[in-house]
Amino acid sequence: MGRPRAFDETDVVRAAADLFTRRAYDGISVDDLVTGLGVHRNSLYQVFGSKRGLYLRALRWAVAERIRPALPAVESEPALDLLILAAADRAGEDPEVAAEVAAALAEIDAATGSSATTDALLGRRLRARATTEGDQHG
Repeated sequence: MGRPRAFDETDVVRAAADLFTRRAYDGISVDDLVTGLGVHRNSLYQVFGSKRGLYLRALRWAVAERIRPALPAVESEPALDLLILAAADRAGEDPEVAAEVAAALAEIDAATGSSATTDALLGRRLRARATTEGDQHG
């Protein structure tokens, strides 16, 4: 019989979403996740299966908990950042990530009334992100 889990899964997924948002999928190693999340490597693999498994859970969590609730004011919120990174960084090489991104974009289209509005929101968020990050590094 294994030991009881010493971490809250939702807290780990939320923290992983923050890590992936700041550094993107390829910018984070499993060692970074273990250190940053305070989770043992074996526990991470047992619960999430892999780095990719945790990434998908984090992406789904970000859509459900950050993007959907933020839709009314989405252009001024960093809630879209992980979705934007997922679209740019992972969707081209991972069909499951591409499906998650497409589904989220369809929801945003439905909420905003058009894909053109969604495109404008995403563009404004990219511009805000570039400006904010440029100010932090400059």
